[in-house]
Amino acid sequence: MFRKILVANRGEIALRVMRACRELGIRTVAVYSEADAQARHVRYADEARCVGPAAATRSYLNIDAIIAAARETGAEAIHPGYGFLAENAQFARACRDAGLVFIGPSPEAITLMGDKAAARKLADSAGVPIVPGTPETVGSEEALAFADRIGFPLMVKAAAGGGGRGIRIVRDRAELEQALVIAAQEAHAAFGDGSLYLEKFLERPRHIEVQVLADHHGTVLHLFERECSIQRRRQKLWEEAPSPALTPGLRAQICEAAVRLARAAGYTNAGTIEFLLDAGGSFYFLEMNTRIQVEHPVTELVTGIDIVKEQIRIAAGERLDVSQDEIRLHGHAIEFRINAEDPSLGFFPSPGIIERMELPSGPGVRCDFGFGTGDEVSPFYDSLIGKLIVWGRDRSEALARGRRALDELVIEGIATTASFHRQLTDDPAVVAAAYHVQFLDERLANLQ
Repeated sequence: MFRKILVANRGEIALRVMRACRELGIRTVAVYSEADAQARHVRYADEARCVGPAAATRSYLNIDAIIAAARETGAEAIHPGYGFLAENAQFARACRDAGLVFIGPSPEAITLMGDKAAARKLADSAGVPIVPGTPETVGSEEALAFADRIGFPLMVKAAAGGGGRGIRIVRDRAELEQALVIAAQEAHAAFGDGSLYLEKFLERPRHIEVQVLADHHGTVLHLFERECSIQRRRQKLWEEAPSPALTPGLRAQICEAAVRLARAAGYTNAGTIEFLLDAGGSFYFLEMNTRIQVEHPVTELVTGIDIVKEQIRIAAGERLDVSQDEIRLHGHAIEFRINAEDPSLGFFPSPGIIERMELPSGPGVRCDFGFGTGDEVSPFYDSLIGKLIVWGRDRSEALARGRRALDELVIEGIATTASFHRQLTDDPAVVAAAYHVQFLDERLANLQ
């Protein structure tokens, strides 16, 4: 096992990883930008190194500075968390070249599964259903020919995309020509790669993702699924496990497909395979996230497995010590992402000083927060300040516990999405689990 790990991230996920390390008896190194000198993850770690100015491109995305910090402090491994460099194959390769263990998949697996077109081709070859689409990236002429053949609506998607960027929905030929230009520009700006592919657009599907773990000894397991359909502009706001939409038979099919794809990719460590589920119960591979997910706590609460500890153990070469038959679902969990955003102003960012914070507690309540009273939420980074996660014996109890916990949560000085989540817990469609990925955008559009 490692003696010291550098955590190449900030906020709640940095603290989450450091807590797992502390329980395993591993010392931690924090990295921080000049804007985060007083951040909680810096104060919590055993050691800390500044890696650059406030701009993420010069600090948290500065591969050379992070590798240097690991070497200077004697860290043996680097955990990237999520976001920033977590799915950057160049960073994973730089760790390997420096003699450091990257706590995640190989750079080859990151490259393969990070290329949406290549990942679709692999899924198809592994017998995992895919949404009808172009087998390769396309130019405008190929895109128009494909549209004429398969019909509308279609999605124009960035091959190297993620986080909902580089995506356009088109419903006719005129829209397609313009969307190809705009999506390519957006994708190039966001990912440095403007290549695109097309998929048939599924109307009102649900977003289901399967958590997988794979060690270096040939064992690949699933930890069942999460429902992530409550999204705003393709950004997840609320996640739950298990999905209220799946029957036991469908659950078995989709989880088995995820394991099959992870094996085909030669994948190791923790990863998430995402699917779209249509109204008829058919599921289709969407993409794979080659990292820990923001929403991993709901899976931990219903399976009892600490995913971050498993990541570390796998990276250290240990075997998974649980069999698939031993992993059982227990109860229901819901995660509310608490962002520093003002729902009354179209979710406009609300950075500033947190004047007062009181977190809920009691049975079945977990709070993964990276901030507290007196801390400053910086305008330089993601607006997520923490996650409120609740567990109940069933979905009804989890919702009731979520209402109680959201009522207890106090955050003053900045606007947050907590009140918005509280409203959602009483929404009839949410209570009935009768939602889909366009549900929230449609609901918000009707309120304008």
